[in-house]
Amino acid sequence: MAKNRQPNGASSIYLGKDGRWHGRVTVGVKDDGTADRRHISRKTRSEATKAVRELERQRDSTGVRKAGQTWTVTTWLTHWVENIAAPNVGENTIDGYRVAVYHHLIPGLGAHRLEKLEPEHLERFYQKMRANGSAAGTAHQAHRTVNTALNEAVRRRHLTTNPASIAKAPKLEEEEVEPYSLEEVQRLLAEATKVRNTARWVIALALGLRQGEVLGLKWEDVDFEVGVILVRRGRLRPRYKHGCGNRCGRKPGYCPQKINIRRETKDTKTRAGKRPIGVPEELLKLLKRHKEEQERERVLARDLWVEKGYVFTSPTGEPLNPNTDFHRWKDLLKSAKVRDGRLHDARHTAATVLLILGVPEAVVDRIMGWEPGKSARMRRRYQHLTGQVLQQTAAKVGGLLWGKPEVSESMTETSGRPPTQHSEPYDGPVHVAHLSGRLVAFSRHEHAQAVVAQWGADHPGKPVHVEEWDRPRWEHEGPGGSRAIRDCIPDRRLTHHAHAVFLPGGKRLNIGRTEQWSVLAWEFETDLYTDLPVRWHTTRRPGQEVEAQVRGTDQDAVAAAFGEACAQAVDRARNPERYGDIDSC
Repeated sequence: MAKNRQPNGASSIYLGKDGRWHGRVTVGVKDDGTADRRHISRKTRSEATKAVRELERQRDSTGVRKAGQTWTVTTWLTHWVENIAAPNVGENTIDGYRVAVYHHLIPGLGAHRLEKLEPEHLERFYQKMRANGSAAGTAHQAHRTVNTALNEAVRRRHLTTNPASIAKAPKLEEEEVEPYSLEEVQRLLAEATKVRNTARWVIALALGLRQGEVLGLKWEDVDFEVGVILVRRGRLRPRYKHGCGNRCGRKPGYCPQKINIRRETKDTKTRAGKRPIGVPEELLKLLKRHKEEQERERVLARDLWVEKGYVFTSPTGEPLNPNTDFHRWKDLLKSAKVRDGRLHDARHTAATVLLILGVPEAVVDRIMGWEPGKSARMRRRYQHLTGQVLQQTAAKVGGLLWGKPEVSESMTETSGRPPTQHSEPYDGPVHVAHLSGRLVAFSRHEHAQAVVAQWGADHPGKPVHVEEWDRPRWEHEGPGGSRAIRDCIPDRRLTHHAHAVFLPGGKRLNIGRTEQWSVLAWEFETDLYTDLPVRWHTTRRPGQEVEAQVRGTDQDAVAAAFGEACAQAVDRARNPERYGDIDSC
């Protein structure tokens, strides 16, 4: 035996008969059980030694890619999306994957060898997508898709590292959505009464159901006696194939003999998505009328009717196509002369109403179908705290959507008058009460004068007076435009407050204010909270302190709720990720 023989499995470097230096490195075992020994060839011994050491380093750290087929980005992505992803993900997910793969990734990156793909290639590709007009969300979807596909390539040892996990993802800024105002909602509802399936749009604006959830509803899910809708499935977008043998020359979806190859619905994705939702009485009546109208359509369609039990159907009983439903929404916006928006904005409107009305967070999560682990982040995204929305959502949901609520005797006894906010813009002169720098506008001079008298009695020595402005001046200089003009004197009752601030570790911060105090309600915007016995919330400040605020007309209820609010604030200060204040790792 030669004295310089290497042990079995060790790497070797030698000079070949061809004059080049060769290296052999054992990196593992092949499928048949023999050693997987890789070969490299270089001009000089130093180059060969360096290549062998690099191959050994890969073997000992990330692993060496599997021997066999040489993949390109095109061949791998095609194999991944059709043979790996398609059998294992939902229909909507695979639709998104296919768009990203076939419309963006393959045309932009497909010629690269898979193992030669670099993070810089991906980053330049994302920039090129944006330069060619693709939205940030589209570029981000392409990044998520290629990252998922290459992770699978790493697991199967076709790659040693995933370049997409190193590349900087396209910056995705969360779009701020403006919910529809009271006036816009009422115009939409008025216009919806003129079209088929009126109740479909009322459900979207009143209950916030997703498009698929509404279109997947069946009559068996509606309990008229209890007043509940059970959400348990969603409508899927159809996918077609040719029924003519591809002889028509059109896309499958436009083939006269097209065949739908996808199921109509699927169960909700999460347990939180399967939920019962209470239905306002007005909407139940509308659904009953809709059922009667559907019965008349069934009689007219005769043999053409296909009975599948859906609440919202085509004139022949088929479930509505989501694409058709989307275009009907756009038509509704135009005919109602309401600003353009997504159908999902109706869900934002409903969620915002629930949150601002002070509906308990657990109930909001249940109605909206949010998972417990993500609900805090979703509430933060959906709660659009704009002044206009706050003013318009002081009434209950029924009053918001179907007109002013009836005033109960208890409300009249407590406040002496119903909530007073103009439903239409006020065009007359504006009587402005100047209260030590604060401006409160009234449509009637005697109400402005009464407030000035009250303020002067409660704040002796403070400057107060009334001025008459024209409408353009108020619109330009006033704090709230026509919506802030009152047609009645504000409520004079006491509103009770409790307030505390906590540092990130949970320690109480002394801010120089008593934790509880009372003020006259008409010193503030009474529409926000004074019709409620108690309302509380916690908020994280920009400096990371957590603030607990309790307000209401019942002093005992405010005092009782203050302890609960402080407990949540302390927990939120110590565990910000639990409330969606920071992303958890």
